[in-house]
Amino acid sequence: MGDWWNEDNALWALFASAFVSSTLLPGSSEGVLVAAALSGFNPWNLLWVATLGNTLGGLTNWWLGWWIASRYPARRLVKPEQEKALERVRRFGWPVLLLSWLPVIGDPLCLAAGWLRLNFWLSALAIAIGKAARYALLLWVIA
Repeated sequence: MGDWWNEDNALWALFASAFVSSTLLPGSSEGVLVAAALSGFNPWNLLWVATLGNTLGGLTNWWLGWWIASRYPARRLVKPEQEKALERVRRFGWPVLLLSWLPVIGDPLCLAAGWLRLNFWLSALAIAIGKAARYALLLWVIA
């Protein structure tokens, strides 16, 4: 992959990719993770860095939801079909964030959790566990 592809650079690229892909911006950190793992880099370092970046991105969505809810009334922003989704997140609470790793729905789950003011620390824990499990499974599959 060239002289620049060493473990330090791979870890930074993985962190950035993991962070961006877990915000509302499009991205995929799995490709970077697989490339780094297949290059023989330490899988524990890859797991830690990917989980940290992805969790911080999810928490950025949580904070964004909290911020939006504090600035704008719900009646102006929430459509009737979104009310059902918010109600489900409210009913299940922070454990629903174990699913924050899922494509398409994971990022909005984190946003909804912040909007609903779910406990930040429990939300962070659930987000981290869900995202770490996904990366660990991926590393296990390619090992």
